[in-house]
Amino acid sequence: MNEPKPTLDLCVAIIACNAQRTIEETIRSVAGLARRVIVVDSGSTDRTVQLCEQGGAQVTAQPWQGYVKQKQMALEQCDSSWVLSLDSDEALDAELSKEVRRVLEADDPGVAGYQMNRRVWFGNLELRHAWQPEWRTRLVRRTKARWRGYDPHDRLDVDGRVRRLRGNIRHDTFASIAEFVQKQVRHGFTAGESYYSMGRIGSPLKLAVSPPAAILKQLVVKRAWQDGWMGWVAAFGAGIQTAVKHMRLLELSRPSA
Repeated sequence: MNEPKPTLDLCVAIIACNAQRTIEETIRSVAGLARRVIVVDSGSTDRTVQLCEQGGAQVTAQPWQGYVKQKQMALEQCDSSWVLSLDSDEALDAELSKEVRRVLEADDPGVAGYQMNRRVWFGNLELRHAWQPEWRTRLVRRTKARWRGYDPHDRLDVDGRVRRLRGNIRHDTFASIAEFVQKQVRHGFTAGESYYSMGRIGSPLKLAVSPPAAILKQLVVKRAWQDGWMGWVAAFGAGIQTAVKHMRLLELSRPSA
């Protein structure tokens, strides 16, 4: 009988809300790697908390503060040398899981973090071109990292050298086209409000130009059309989010009546 592999000096930090469709796979994908899985839940009304606890995760309730603040709070609850930050709709594939174990067992002192490529899945359909490559810094030395950026486009900044790992994060971000469009609209509104809070001003010209540019970037530069019908959906979804962002920014920038 094979001996179980020891857990690593690693905590997994996850933010979640009403994620019962995907959270089990997220936790399962890091089973045996981390000594603690920490979930910061922002008010789930489904079975998310129950499923997390059944999977051995430690759950903390925290009202929603925005992506950057919520993820930073999850990071600060960790007490290990290394932290792996995941969303509740993300899971490591087998190759990436092996890579995480390999680099943490080696623990190169000259490396402060690792990037992982993220790929979107729609059911059993993997998008190999839309949004690709999408490198995200997710595995970091705890004392060298901090969440920054703006909602909903957060980023994990690291003080030190960053390398890339083989394998992919599976991103099960939506279960239907309706859910996808709704999420793009929400993200667009959030981004527009973040832009305004940073002092940016809306422009009719940007509203006219930016959405088609976002669509063409996915179709032509990323070759999303090679993902079939879902690639076209992904490209136009990017255009929807961009359009809503600039519409909201334009609305906020107009003088009050």
